[in-house]
Amino acid sequence: MQASMAQAKAPAAAPPADVPPRQYLRLGVGSEMFAAPIAVVREILEVGQMTPLPQTPAFVRGVMNLRGAVVPVIDLAARFGAPASQISRRTCIVVVEVHAEAAADEEDQRRNHHVVGMLVDAVYEVFESADADLEDVPLMGTRVDAEHLKAMTRVRGEVCAVLDLDHLLAQGTLAQLIAQQPALS
Repeated sequence: MQASMAQAKAPAAAPPADVPPRQYLRLGVGSEMFAAPIAVVREILEVGQMTPLPQTPAFVRGVMNLRGAVVPVIDLAARFGAPASQISRRTCIVVVEVHAEAAADEEDQRRNHHVVGMLVDAVYEVFESADADLEDVPLMGTRVDAEHLKAMTRVRGEVCAVLDLDHLLAQGTLAQLIAQQPALS
C-alpha cells in the first residue's frame, strides 16, 4: 500500500526524446487558422449535396451521404458562434473520426465513436509539431472559447490553435445544443 502511494505521488516521466512529431492539418475558419490532428482526419472533400435537417441550429449544415453512411456536417464557424460560412471554391468538408473522452470498455468506445464532417473555409497544409512545442491555451486572447482548444503551436512563424475535436464534436454536447434549439410552431 505504501509503495503504491509513493508511486502515485511521483511526478510523471517526460516523454522520450525519440517520439516523432505529430502531424496536423492546418485549416481556415473565417480569418482564423486552426490545426486538427491528422490522425483523426479520414478525408477532405469538396462541398457536395447536403440534406438540411429541420429544427437544428445554424451550425448543423445538414447530413451527407458518404459511401452509403449518413454523416452530419458541422459548420465550424457557426459552431464557434460566428455567422455560418459562405460556400466558396475553397470551402471543403474535412471528415474526421472522433471518440468520447472516457470509454468504460470496448463496446462503450465503439458506441461513442462517430464520423463527422467539418465545414471549413479552406485547407492549407499538413505540418509537424513536436509535443514539446505545444503550449497551453491562454485564458484570454482567443476568439474561440478555450474549451474547444487543446493547445497552441506554431506553423510558419504564426501561432495556430489545435482543436480539441473530441470535445468540440462530442455527440452528447452536440445533441444537447440541438435539443436547446427552440421548436418551430
